[in-house]
Amino acid sequence: MGMRSFTVYDVFQRNAVLFRDKTAIKFKDDKITFGELFDQVNRAAGWFAKAGIKKGDRVAVLSKNCPEMIVLAGAAASSGAILVPINFRLSHDEIGYNLANTSPVAAFVDPDYEGTMNALKKGFPGVRNWVSMTAGGNGFEPFADLYGSQPVLPADVNGDDPFVIIHTAAVLGKPRGAVLSHSNMIYGGLQSMAMIGLSENEVYLNILPLFHIGGLIAAFTVMHAGGLNIIIEKFDAVESGKIIDREKVTLIGDFPPILAQILDAKDAGHCSLSTLKRVYGLERPETIKRFEDLGYGDFWLIYGQTETMGITCTCRNREKPGSAGRPGLLSDLMIADEFDRPVETGKPGEILVRGPLVFLGYWGEEELTKQTFREGWHHTGDMGRRDEEGFLWFAGRKAEKELIKPGGENVYPIEVEKVILENPNVSEVSVIGVPDPKFGEGIKAVCVLKPGAQLTDKELIDFVASRIARYKKPNYVAFVESLPKKEDGSIDRAKVKELYG
Repeated sequence: MGMRSFTVYDVFQRNAVLFRDKTAIKFKDDKITFGELFDQVNRAAGWFAKAGIKKGDRVAVLSKNCPEMIVLAGAAASSGAILVPINFRLSHDEIGYNLANTSPVAAFVDPDYEGTMNALKKGFPGVRNWVSMTAGGNGFEPFADLYGSQPVLPADVNGDDPFVIIHTAAVLGKPRGAVLSHSNMIYGGLQSMAMIGLSENEVYLNILPLFHIGGLIAAFTVMHAGGLNIIIEKFDAVESGKIIDREKVTLIGDFPPILAQILDAKDAGHCSLSTLKRVYGLERPETIKRFEDLGYGDFWLIYGQTETMGITCTCRNREKPGSAGRPGLLSDLMIADEFDRPVETGKPGEILVRGPLVFLGYWGEEELTKQTFREGWHHTGDMGRRDEEGFLWFAGRKAEKELIKPGGENVYPIEVEKVILENPNVSEVSVIGVPDPKFGEGIKAVCVLKPGAQLTDKELIDFVASRIARYKKPNYVAFVESLPKKEDGSIDRAKVKELYG
C-alpha cells in the first residue's frame, strides 16, 4: 500500500482502534463490535489466502442483507480481491450472465438461492469454492469455516485498485459491470458525511439491499463514520417502523414505495418515527411532504448513478423542492450539448460528471468505457439543466439510454422489448415508463399482435416474468393496431410516450 493511499480495509482497521468496543452491526439478536468485526474480517482474509484467492480475483455474493456481506467486503479489501454482489431478484439466466461476465473463483450464497446456484455450477468450473452464508451442506461449505482461519497480512492494495463490480441495467440487452475502486468508496462516503452531516452517532437501518450501490455506500459510509448499521434481511413496513423506534434509527434510504408504507405504519399506530432525522433517495412529492410534516427530519433529494457512487448531487427537499440537489463537494458537473460543449444556464443538455467519485470503467468493455469517458468526462446519458443557484433539475434520459426506474431499480426498455418479441404472438413492441402510484414509475408495453393472434395482458406479463427478473415485467399492457414510426422506419418512442404514456 502506498504511503498516501487509504483503502476500504483501512476503514475497518481504523475503527477497530477508535471504536473497538462500540457496536458496529446489529442483526436480529446479534451484536458485533468494531473490534470483533475487524477480527472476523482478518480471519476471513486468512481463509481467502488459504483458498488461493489473490489480488484481482473476483468473488461473487448472492445473498439477502446479512453481516457476512460486510465481512466479505472487508476480506476482499484486505486481499485485493474484487467483490461481485449479485441482485437476488434476477432470473436464473441473468445470474448466470453476471457470473460469466466476471469469472469468479469463489461464490458465497444465501441458502434461499442455493438451488439456483446448484443449477449453474456445471457451467462455472472456475469457481473453486462454493460457500453458504450460513451452516453449509447441499454442496456448500459453511461460512463458519472462514472464522476458523488464521489472520494474514493485508495484500499490497492501493486506492485506485478495483474493489467491487456492480452490474447496471442492460443497455442493448446486456448488463454492464461498473468497476468501483477503493478510493471511489472512500470519497463517496466522505462526500455523503460532509453534505448530509453524518457522524459516529448515526444509526442506519439497512432497508436498501447491499447489492445496490445506494445500500452499499450508505452502509459503508455510516460504518466509516463510526455509526451503527442495523441490518434486516427483508423489508416489512410495520417491522421497520418498530425497529426505527426501538433502535432510535436516524437514517434510512428510500425508493418508492418504502417511505409511504412506513408512514402508513405510523398512521396505523405501529410506530412514531420520532428519531428519524434523515431520509435520502427518490420519492413522490406527496410522500416527501407527509414525512416532512411530521416535523422530525429532512428528506434529502439525490441524483446519482452506480458509476458515480450513487449520490452525485443532493440537498434538503426544503431547499429546492423538485430539484436533484447541488453537486457534492467532490463532484464536478457540466451540462453539455451533443458536441460535449457546455450549454447556457437554464438550458437542457446531457449531465457530465468528473472527479474522484467516477468509476474505473465497465468490466471487459474497453470501447464502451472509452466512449463513456470521452473528453475527460463521464457521460451519464441523463439529461438535465442547472439553474442560477447551481441546482440540478433532472430532465429525462437520452433516447439511446432511455431508462425506467420502478422502485429504484434500473430497467432498460430494450431488454424488456427483446423478451416480449420472443412471444410468437407479438410482431412489434415499444416499452415506455409511465407514472405509477406505488413504485413512482411503472413499465408499460405497447404491442402490435401478429395477424389473427390473441394474447391477454396477464399472459404477456407472465411470459416476461418467466424469462427475466420479475421487477422488469410490464405493469401495464396496451394492444394497438400500429406503432408510430420515424422516417427511417424505426419506432418513434417519443410519439409512443405522447400517445400512450
